Amino acid sequence: MEKKKRTSDRIYLALILLFFYAPIVYVVIFSFNSTKSLTHFTGFSLRWYESMFSNRTIMESIGYTVACAVIATAVSTFVGTITAIGLSKSRKIVREVITQVNSLPILNPDIVTAIGLMLFYTSLHIKTGFATMVLAHIAFCIPYVILSIMPRLRRLDPNLAEAALDLGCTPAQALFKVIIPEIKEGIVAGALVAFSMSFDDFVISMFTTGPGVNNISIYVYANVKRVNPTINALSAVIVYVITAVLLIINIVPVIREKRKERNHVKEEGLEGTSGS
Repeated sequence: MEKKKRTSDRIYLALILLFFYAPIVYVVIFSFNSTKSLTHFTGFSLRWYESMFSNRTIMESIGYTVACAVIATAVSTFVGTITAIGLSKSRKIVREVITQVNSLPILNPDIVTAIGLMLFYTSLHIKTGFATMVLAHIAFCIPYVILSIMPRLRRLDPNLAEAALDLGCTPAQALFKVIIPEIKEGIVAGALVAFSMSFDDFVISMFTTGPGVNNISIYVYANVKRVNPTINALSAVIVYVITAVLLIINIVPVIREKRKERNHVKEEGLEGTSGS
C-alpha cells in the first residue's frame, strides 16, 4: 500500500513538473529552429539569436528592463530593509498598522495599482517615461522586501543590538556589523523577489511608461500575435540568465560552507599537532 502511494505521489509530482517546465523547454528548443515554424523542428540554427542581437528595438527593451530592475531592486531593498528594522523596534500597534498597510499593494490586483499610479502621474502633470516606470516599480517592490525581511527580524534576539551598543559599537556599527549580517538571508531573498517582480512586470509598466520606453514584457506583448521566432530567442536568453543566477546563488553558499569546514578541520589538525 505504501509503495503504491509513493508511486502515485511521484507520478503526480512528475506531472506537475512537466506542466511547469514543458513550455519553457519548448521555447528554448524552438529558439534554435532554422525556420519560422513553431510546430516542426527543421534543424539547428542560431539565426534567431543573431536576429535578436542585431535588432535595436529588442536591445533597447533589454536595456530598459535591466536598468529598471537593478535600480528598483537597489532602492527597494535599501528602503525595505531600513523600514523593516524600524518596524521591529516600533510599538506593537504601529507595527501592526503599517504591516497591514504594507500588505495592500500585494493584495491589490496589478491593474488597480497601475491605474492608480497612472492617474496619480496624470493629476500632477508628470510626463511618463523611464523615471515614472522606475518609481512605480520601486513602489510595488518595497512591500515584498519588507515581507521577506520581517520573519528574520522576528527570530532575531531583541537584545542583540543593545549588547553591541554596550560593547562600544555606535548605532551605525551595530546596524551594519550586527543586525544586517544576521538578517542577510532575508535581505537577499527580498532583493531577488524585487528583481524578479520588476524584471517580469507588464501591467504596471504598460500604464506608467511613456512613448519610446518599452521593457521586454511590453515588447513581447506587442509582437506576440505575429509569428516571430526572435521572441523565442529572447525568452530563452532570459531563461539562461535566471538559471545562471539561481545556480550561483545556490552554489556559492555551499562552496563557502565547504571552505569553512576545511579551514576548521585544518585548524583543529594544527592545534592537535602543536598540542602533541
